[in-house]
Amino acid sequence: MKKFLAIYLGTAANLERWKAMDEAKRKASEKAGMDAWSKWATDNAKSISDQGAPLGKTKRISTQGVSDTKNAMTAYTIVEAESHEAAARLFENHPHFTIFPGEAIEVMECLPMPTK
Repeated sequence: MKKFLAIYLGTAANLERWKAMDEAKRKASEKAGMDAWSKWATDNAKSISDQGAPLGKTKRISTQGVSDTKNAMTAYTIVEAESHEAAARLFENHPHFTIFPGEAIEVMECLPMPTK
């Protein structure tokens, strides 16, 4: 099996629209989203090697030093699948973007380290 990193993406604009939602409606959507996410995790438990976690603020490190920066990454998960296509299909209709205000999920293969 190959290993794949899934990065959950979201924008500040979508998050603001989510926060502006009527509180009762937002809380109901949060519960529905977490229930759906739990079901997705249970349904795909055999493929998930690291459930991952939400991501916090970002620091950029370069030859210019360390600085604050922003990006669209909101969380990650690591899955195992036979192919890139199979890994990507695990996230079709995921609650990250069907219920929560997420934009998309990007999936990339974790390649082996080159050897000498």
